[in-house]
Amino acid sequence: MKSRSRISVQQTQRLTLTTKLAASIRLLRADAAGLSRYLEEQAAENPQLLLSRPPPADWLPRWRAAFAPAGEFPETAAPAPSLVSHALALVDTLRLPPREARIAEALVEGLEPSGWLGPPLSAIARHAGASLAEVESLLARLQARAEPTGLFARNLSECLRLQAEDAGELDPPMAAVLDRLDLVARGEIDRIARDSGVDADAIRLRIGRLRRYDPKPGAGFQPLAAPLREPDLVAEKREGVWVVQLNRSALPTLAVAPGRGGGRAEARALIRLVEGRNATLLSVAQEILARQHPALELGPGALLPMTMAEVAEALGLHESTVSRVVAGTAVDTPRGTWWLRALFTRAARDGGPAAGALRDRLARLVAAEDPAAPLTDEALALALAEGGAPLARRTVAKYRAMLGLPPAHRRRLRAARPTVRVASGDDRGGKLA
Repeated sequence: MKSRSRISVQQTQRLTLTTKLAASIRLLRADAAGLSRYLEEQAAENPQLLLSRPPPADWLPRWRAAFAPAGEFPETAAPAPSLVSHALALVDTLRLPPREARIAEALVEGLEPSGWLGPPLSAIARHAGASLAEVESLLARLQARAEPTGLFARNLSECLRLQAEDAGELDPPMAAVLDRLDLVARGEIDRIARDSGVDADAIRLRIGRLRRYDPKPGAGFQPLAAPLREPDLVAEKREGVWVVQLNRSALPTLAVAPGRGGGRAEARALIRLVEGRNATLLSVAQEILARQHPALELGPGALLPMTMAEVAEALGLHESTVSRVVAGTAVDTPRGTWWLRALFTRAARDGGPAAGALRDRLARLVAAEDPAAPLTDEALALALAEGGAPLARRTVAKYRAMLGLPPAHRRRLRAARPTVRVASGDDRGGKLA
């Protein structure tokens, strides 16, 4: 048998991951901090790419509400059950005698959603039947053991000072900044330097370090909350309309160096990629928040069922593109900094409410229950059914575990110890109606 060679022509298709496509995918997946690091690396390699950082006075959006009270107490809404549970677990580790345990629980009752103490220590001491010195002593112990650092602070300055001490950064320039936060908020760097006798560059450096601190450490326990980080987006309501924009204080400004030289084309290409990434991020975020605007108005309990496939179809994008864009992306809202991905939630059942909304309702039911007679999973299921959201008991148990809430018998054991209520506005207790 003879073997014969022959020439044939075949046509095939395959996707080649070019350098440009790889860079585009990387930028889509990057959050603000990751994108900044990547651009800094590119600028170090390419002298034609110029980066300029926003000045320290361009404060992060999450700091606006922190500076706003100006000596007043922060939010007065009841803290989330997970924050209370976390704080009570901290109290348990101290193994306090009964008198000090009552004082500690009174301090926990005084926590606001921000993680700061709402009532003044004199009011807490009066309701706990203790002296002011006893309350101050125990507060110092709680602050020293608290995680995240800054819980149980009485104001913004103390919250940041605790974090500076923990980081080993509480030097004289940092103390000068913390003593003049009102001037920091207005960007009066030179005045701070003049009043404190510290070099202005040292003041700017310390303000830059403050950006890593968390002004409201308790907010991380709220539903949908993102951990401490620079948010990529800012959502604000202007004239009755929700507007989404990039957080420019978290991103460097890009430009091509004047003159001539190698690398200019690469610098322009990178700038175009970043602009495309920003445009895609904004369009996806606008579509998501337009669908979930009830949650921006009323909180996580108003979340609506929404999938990535629906958002991708509305924007003419692939579902994988939407997935890359929302991965690790945080948006600053009046209700805190939220993960964009956390706004996607399926219906708990066909035609029913969103699972995320049901988890929020479940958390509220537990927060409002009688501590001496906590609701069982079956009772919680019945309460949700009365609100138009029938769920099986095992589903309630699963949602409760996702929220970090212990079962009823453990909540009853914790409530069996004597507690003291601290009145601060509306009553935070009460039985389930």
